[in-house]
Amino acid sequence: MAKKSKKQQQSGGTPATVALTAAGVDFTVHAYDHDPSHPSYGEEAAEAMGVSPDRVFKTLVADVDGSLVVGVVPVAGSLDLKALAAAVGGKRAAMADPALAERTTGYVRGGISPLGQRKRLPTVLDESAARHGTICVSAGRRGLEVELSPTTLTELTDATLAPIART
Repeated sequence: MAKKSKKQQQSGGTPATVALTAAGVDFTVHAYDHDPSHPSYGEEAAEAMGVSPDRVFKTLVADVDGSLVVGVVPVAGSLDLKALAAAVGGKRAAMADPALAERTTGYVRGGISPLGQRKRLPTVLDESAARHGTICVSAGRRGLEVELSPTTLTELTDATLAPIART
């Protein structure tokens, strides 16, 4: 796992790492060789980093009553769409069209980060994140994760903490 200095992150970073550097917060970048044949991006990240799947979170984009919303949940579970809708005061939620999610966030599927999105979307972080000192989320491309405190992620994304994961 590579830990990059802030100078390295600025010169070759993703929008997510650039945003973290600009915010002046503590974070660690973990790089690994992405295997395109792996069935799960999140589980692959957890395995490659040797981190519990409960601490590695996936970023999912959903359509809640016609508006895009980001749900961030542990890779060991799945997103509860009904709970996500309730967390943002909506009624119905469905997974967003992948092409729309990619266009809106500026990231490719499997590399969507809750940080540094092209268009900042309302974000809900599963409340289980608060049980960990640090969590890992995509750093903006497949094979690159960023580790940071859940408090930092919540503050930088203006996220709501809510029970939105199913295990």
